[in-house]
Amino acid sequence: MKNPARLAGIAAAAALVIAAPIALALSAEAAETLLSQGKPATASSIEDSTLTAAKAFDGSATTRWASAEGVDPQWIRVDLGATATITHVVLTWEAAYGKSYQIQTSADGSAWTSIYSTTTGNGATDDLTGLSGSGRYVRLNGTARGTAYGYSLFEFKVYGNGTTPSPSASLSRSATPSASPSPSGGTHVDLNDPRKKDIAMQIVSSAENSSLNWKAQYKYIEDIGDGRGYTAGIIGFCSGTGDMLQLVELYTSRKPGNILAKYLPALRNVDGTDSHAGLDPNYTKDWATAAADTVFQTAQNDIRDQVYFNPAVAQAKADGVWALGQFIYYDAIVMHGDGGDPASFRSIRTNALKKAKPPSQGGNQTTWLHAFLDARVVAMKLEEAHSDTSRVDTAQRVFLNNGNLDLNTPLSWHVYGDPFSIA
Repeated sequence: MKNPARLAGIAAAAALVIAAPIALALSAEAAETLLSQGKPATASSIEDSTLTAAKAFDGSATTRWASAEGVDPQWIRVDLGATATITHVVLTWEAAYGKSYQIQTSADGSAWTSIYSTTTGNGATDDLTGLSGSGRYVRLNGTARGTAYGYSLFEFKVYGNGTTPSPSASLSRSATPSASPSPSGGTHVDLNDPRKKDIAMQIVSSAENSSLNWKAQYKYIEDIGDGRGYTAGIIGFCSGTGDMLQLVELYTSRKPGNILAKYLPALRNVDGTDSHAGLDPNYTKDWATAAADTVFQTAQNDIRDQVYFNPAVAQAKADGVWALGQFIYYDAIVMHGDGGDPASFRSIRTNALKKAKPPSQGGNQTTWLHAFLDARVVAMKLEEAHSDTSRVDTAQRVFLNNGNLDLNTPLSWHVYGDPFSIA
């Protein structure tokens, strides 16, 4: 898979709601509205010109803010435009997270009051509810990093009341449940439902590991000869594409002195290459040992969600597609990453937009997903290692042709000629 390293996660708003549910949702959410999206933002520093403060408030998890590396403290703040009551903050961290930080409010951007504080942050997503504060400005003040890097946020969402949100902001908060309203009166269960997510993991594992038992893959590691060094773990973290480095860094931040920590200098050196320098001869054996550690397993789960699953599902929901489409996006980002090159997830979606529109733009869901899969097949054929397109042609396309937009079981498919099914 391509490196989405430092990939931004994808924030979303579901599109499949009808007028009556929208009205009800808006009424129910009147006391807590998304206030921060699209508002002016500043930060104490940025890692480079592409990682500005505004990227944490743009509603897109393909973008992020990152501070200068190796420096404490750092902060990022948003100007809500008027005084508001703050009740809820959601922080979606990149691998570079804050271990100690405060959420602060201010009336003037000068004098700050803390409404939340922690010294035990561990990355991923911090959903901070039950807050009580007010101010025009809201700031995250980071005082201790959780990694050797800086602080980095895919999204920094502030909820509350007291300002007038835009219609899109109101809908963003009210239209993103795990079960999306259906025009027919039923619901479409999103891929982040635990049952659907497990199905997604089984289908990906059928292609990545020739097995539906994805939980047995924590210990998997080999060089498959695709130019990306070692491929390992539950979704194929690669030593040459950055995500394996992110994983071992996260593991080490949570469990210093673990059996893989000594390989961090080598992983940094081989990033971007297929080299094993500094890893052989014991890295594969030590990886298998680490895989028995639940801390390492959880780290694999978290990097999978942070870098691949959550961004893919959120973008799919923003495009208005249901569980099958969310899986199609997820499988694409697992294989291709989102680095912006011609074979990346981002490029695949851009090319699909030349042929069709997603439901959120008034298009037909089936037509859109066929266009996306067509663009993905083209991208796969750009790389010899991915030129076998059966995971699209005899799996995802089969589900789509069967009209199974909710990815309901039973499911039967073939990958690389092997048959699989989920009863």
